[in-house]
Amino acid sequence: MRKTILALIGVGSCFIAGAHAQDLDWKKVDETLGRKPVVADDVHRYGFPRTDLSVTSDGVTIKPALALGGWLAFKPAHGGAMVMGDLVLLETEINPVMAKMIASGIEITAVHNHLLRASPATFYMHVAGHGDPVKLASAIHDALAESKTPLTVAAPAGPPPAIDLDTAKLDQVIGVKGQANGGVYQFNVKRRDPITEDGMLLTPVGAMGVAIAINFQPTGAGKAAITGDFVLTSDEVNPVIVALRTHGIEVTALHSHMLDEQPRLFFMHFWANDDAVKLANGMRAALDKTASTKG
Repeated sequence: MRKTILALIGVGSCFIAGAHAQDLDWKKVDETLGRKPVVADDVHRYGFPRTDLSVTSDGVTIKPALALGGWLAFKPAHGGAMVMGDLVLLETEINPVMAKMIASGIEITAVHNHLLRASPATFYMHVAGHGDPVKLASAIHDALAESKTPLTVAAPAGPPPAIDLDTAKLDQVIGVKGQANGGVYQFNVKRRDPITEDGMLLTPVGAMGVAIAINFQPTGAGKAAITGDFVLTSDEVNPVIVALRTHGIEVTALHSHMLDEQPRLFFMHFWANDDAVKLANGMRAALDKTASTKG
């Protein structure tokens, strides 16, 4: 993140000094991004789901909440705000969006896949920046305009679909309480160790994208497609790979999301479509190989 700060000072487009967290104009950020955030402690997190896309993988039509939910998280930091994000893009959108991000001093911290065999193929661009949150929001909004990411929020077409799974059993097996979101049952499992970026504690971890994420999308008859990502230290990577594969869960990607985090973290994405409780047991076996919380 230090490189980000220097870059933003250089271009003068996003950096401010001397502001306090209470002075940040969150209403203007909301207006700039065209949506309301979910606020958790001091973090304002904005969702950018690719509701415009129809993506399938292994015959499963993927709901945005399963694997197409881009986001930006703003947290007061160093006299302004830090922003971290994970944006969902098509292959043809990567370079136009990246060019606009770079021109505005936004740092690109990763570009990669999460899924295999997705049609159309989707890619994920992780971004970071520091400065005036309104200017950061404007820069990222303008970059996203180079893609077909919906920049206005449409009213829901109807009530969200029911979660046709034994969610109480899933909660019991995973060891934390999940929540329904857009027809997907989602878990966020915290790590026990604190995670920092440029000396800033990344809390709350779910909002800042550093909790283990496990998503279940019902596919009928008690089955579910699952995906998400494990947040791992280096010594946990291969034990988790073995645990997942032993339980019939495919590892689809292994990579970094950030540049300067402590401890160094690796993010492992996965995929399966099988009996939901069976898959939950596989998830629990993998979680047991990590320094994560339970209960």
